[in-house]
Amino acid sequence: MDWDEFAGWSKEIADWGARYHKTLRSRPVRAQTKPGDIAVQLPKSPPNHPEEMATILQDFDAIIMPGMTHWQHPRFFAYFPANATPPSMLAEQLVNTVAAQCMLWQTSPAATEIEAVMVDWLRQALDLPDGMSGVIQDSASSATLSAVLTMREKATGFTGNRTGLSGRGQLRVYCSDQVHTSIDRACWVAGIGQDNLVKIPGTGPLFGIEATQLDAAIREDLAAGHTPAGIIAITGGTSVGGTDDLAPILEVARAYDLYTHLDAAWAGAAMICPEFRDRFWRGVDGFDSIVFNPHKWLGAQFDCSVQFLRDHTLQMNTLKIEPEYLKTSGHEVTNYSEWTIPLGRRFRALKLWFLIRSYGLEGLQARIRNHVTWAEELVEQIRALDGFEIVTEPMLSLFSFRCPGDDTAQQKLVDAINDDGRIYLTQGAFEGRKIIRVQVGQFETTREDVMMVRTVVTEVWQAVK
Repeated sequence: MDWDEFAGWSKEIADWGARYHKTLRSRPVRAQTKPGDIAVQLPKSPPNHPEEMATILQDFDAIIMPGMTHWQHPRFFAYFPANATPPSMLAEQLVNTVAAQCMLWQTSPAATEIEAVMVDWLRQALDLPDGMSGVIQDSASSATLSAVLTMREKATGFTGNRTGLSGRGQLRVYCSDQVHTSIDRACWVAGIGQDNLVKIPGTGPLFGIEATQLDAAIREDLAAGHTPAGIIAITGGTSVGGTDDLAPILEVARAYDLYTHLDAAWAGAAMICPEFRDRFWRGVDGFDSIVFNPHKWLGAQFDCSVQFLRDHTLQMNTLKIEPEYLKTSGHEVTNYSEWTIPLGRRFRALKLWFLIRSYGLEGLQARIRNHVTWAEELVEQIRALDGFEIVTEPMLSLFSFRCPGDDTAQQKLVDAINDDGRIYLTQGAFEGRKIIRVQVGQFETTREDVMMVRTVVTEVWQAVK
């Protein structure tokens, strides 16, 4: 393919993209295929000779698209969103075309410098303290792993990377039982181990850690000869929105000089709205590490996760490795690959620049506020359905419910709803029972789309009960 052909096909794909997004409401949200349906249509071996791009795109429509779940569908109410606004898509097209590897300042100075500015724009938008810096990661999982590794190194006097963990006893990390499984995985990968991730049952209306229980767990571990390494708090857990009271947790952390990480991957975006901060964000200033995903609720195309750091040198001292060929001569510069686990880095900051400039904070705030309002309205409609139970009240735009019947009935209803195709929901588990989750957050959703949840739930329930 030459560059004239590239330009022509790029326009063709852009036109296809516009048609796709304009017609999303006519498509079933979740793929309606069965396992193996797509693979069986693909050749067993690669082609020996070139094929026409027209043929490849025809096969894309015919083979691939029926097997795609549409994350940008306005009636996607499952998991958390992975929004992709048009400006962020355009930025990604430019990033893909320039195709830079932005591991060091010298390999793309603009990428490094715009990343620093975009992180600071978001720091201001979230009302985090002056002087806090940060880095763009691929996902919250990577940010959390970076934080757990930093906890490990701080607890071992920054010798764990060099001498290993053998003979050091058990390092302990503390969190609530509402954390995402990425916390478990981070402890696996960091060598701390599942048994040393101490999960404290969440309590109260937001299912958060009680500081007295946290303190008691740390004291018990110290008495047993273990080494407390850090505390992981959450704002807006994945299952039902579990949220910790941050200030009391920080008091405990300070008493034992423990490193702290806050997972606000989904709900952190809502903290650009000042009215949500007093309830969910008080005490955030003191955390050593905070992560939130602009690629969820804020509208930046996946992947784009921002990790804020109170003192970036702790994480850099944990992760930095600098062979001669990666050194920058003659300048004091920031190399963000020294703050993250991968060496290679995409130019993720550009889509934030396009996104924030295109909508402004007011435009982004308006969407989040609408989602919260519509979720609160929807929960009352479901509450009014005969025999239905609201299990967890809305935490921002996330809530859960149950239909009449046992756990089998819940799964039967979820499966039937998703087979229907008009909306997409997921099941979850809470306090030993299966629940049905609803999360409003797709960037282009409307009040009418959200209210369709009640319509579909009612109609499908009548058909399957």
